[in-house]
Amino acid sequence: VEIGESVRGEDVYIIQSGCGEINDNLMELLIMINACKIASSSRVTAVIPCFPYARQDKKDKSRAPISAKLVANMLSVAGADHIITMDLHASQIQGFFDIPVDNLYAEPAVLQWIKENIMEWRNCIIVSPDAGGAKRVTSIADRLNVEFALIHKERKKANEVDRMVLVGDVKDRVAILVDDMADTCGTICHAADKLISAGATKVYAILTHGIFSGPAISRINNASFEAVVVTNTIPQEEKMKHCPKIQFIDISMILAEAIRRTHNGESVSYLFSHVPL
Repeated sequence: VEIGESVRGEDVYIIQSGCGEINDNLMELLIMINACKIASSSRVTAVIPCFPYARQDKKDKSRAPISAKLVANMLSVAGADHIITMDLHASQIQGFFDIPVDNLYAEPAVLQWIKENIMEWRNCIIVSPDAGGAKRVTSIADRLNVEFALIHKERKKANEVDRMVLVGDVKDRVAILVDDMADTCGTICHAADKLISAGATKVYAILTHGIFSGPAISRINNASFEAVVVTNTIPQEEKMKHCPKIQFIDISMILAEAIRRTHNGESVSYLFSHVPL
């Protein structure tokens, strides 16, 4: 990596999402941060819409790594002064860094999408496909002034769901599944079937990071979703060609405004509850 022009004394923002060839992208980001740093830039901010390895944030079994902490250390050692990211899988990851982290939320953009695209949103119910996302759905449900439900799932091993229990009443309502990421989509497709069998009229899924690995696309095509809505923290053009149900919310404005605000030393907290115009 070689930086093409002078960055001496500049406030540098490097945008790299954790997707595609994740390890290549992560290395490229680290090398670019380091290149800017030793080229005397005054401050280097890494803008990472989808934080890589964020799911490995604790030792879930013996001898497991805590990769999210490792990535945090690598970014700090490379010379990043500030991180801007979106919907971290676990917000405690902010505490893995000794530098400032701005964890932006896709929630304002999600609320806007719901109001603009779902006609009967006043009679909807927001559903979390797992207990971990309870906080996320209660927040959205409060802002829309509707009810919420949870799905409790038990996993026998990673990536495979054993059984699901729905907590809440979805009968004759539009159900909106909300989660922070969809990987193989097993959970949300199971959840959609569960909601339909419990009497929901339509099921939408809204996810911040659409990773869609392995059998995800075929699962979505076969599942009973009206639409699967993701943000473009990960580019979705290829996936959308193969799956007409996938729609995307553009979050570039939120990141752009966060960059502008941090550069000018303004507060970023306005973005937690508003979509920049």
